[in-house]
Amino acid sequence: MNTFTVKAFGTESNTADLAEMNIERREVTPTDVEIEILYCGVCHSDLHTARNDWGGSMYPVVPGHEIVGRVTNVGAEVSKFKVGDLAAVGCMVDSCKECESCKHDLEQYCQKGFTGTYNGKDKHLGGHTFGGYSQKVVVDEHFVLSVPENLDLAAVAPLLCAGITTWSPLRHWNVGPNSKVAVVGLGGLGHMAIKLAKGLGAEVTLFSRTPGKTEDAKKLGADHVVISTEQEQMDAVKGKFDVIIDTVPYEHDINPYMQTVALNGTLVLVGFVGEFKETEPSTRPLIFQRRSVAGSLIGGIAETQELLDFCGEHNIVSDIELIKMSEINEAYERMLKSDVKYRFVIDMQSL
Repeated sequence: MNTFTVKAFGTESNTADLAEMNIERREVTPTDVEIEILYCGVCHSDLHTARNDWGGSMYPVVPGHEIVGRVTNVGAEVSKFKVGDLAAVGCMVDSCKECESCKHDLEQYCQKGFTGTYNGKDKHLGGHTFGGYSQKVVVDEHFVLSVPENLDLAAVAPLLCAGITTWSPLRHWNVGPNSKVAVVGLGGLGHMAIKLAKGLGAEVTLFSRTPGKTEDAKKLGADHVVISTEQEQMDAVKGKFDVIIDTVPYEHDINPYMQTVALNGTLVLVGFVGEFKETEPSTRPLIFQRRSVAGSLIGGIAETQELLDFCGEHNIVSDIELIKMSEINEAYERMLKSDVKYRFVIDMQSL
């Protein structure tokens, strides 16, 4: 297969800083779309993969799965896109397209495993996939998304991960105007959960450990803020919430929040991947109020397009800090300190 070389930014090991490098992209096949990358969001998963926090990272790692750009070339069989169109790519660039999950537009649950935008198995060139910290990307048309022209393109980028990760459970659990939704954690995921739940018409509450985030939460659309370390405030919302979106990315005690879930309600984990070792969930609040604890992973392609269209109609984007490519290592260190409101986005023209 013919290839071409593009500049990228990545790392050769889990201890090395990210730096400029060259990578190969495939020439378009009949069903491919080639995109010049204008902006790429910075996700905590980028940092985890670069530093091999989860194990299994394949080097060199070129992160980035919140990609927004313009189409520069299309294959002969491509029907949805033409040169010059705005386009986006999220966390997936391929799947088997044949299993029951894929047939139901749930490619993120592909029974054979989806191909990640980076650190996935590259079916075309061999080796592994490289992400959006690069000049261009070539992706099968099915996994390319249309971007509403009216939105701030840089602020669209985090919708491709943070946005869809919170949109998918809101839609699956039928959140709407009569819903009471709570969000745990006010970071990249949490601030999008608030905006999207509010956009769907729900009454939205933020759980925070300290009062310092109250003003920001209300600016984002939260109706209420409950300080989770104040027992009186927690008692006041017992049994209130139909859906809780828990975005906390590390092990934490979910038992206090379970008491606030309504009959038949669900607490959905979207931030923490791993085992609860120190504070295992109690089954008592589950059994006695038919409550559920569930998990949710990003979203399918059709669902992601639905999100982008919804955001275009309601003018919803992420709150971002735009950075240059050369600032990415500093941005990673700041992410570890939660020193960003609420998502870094790289201006790829700075590469």
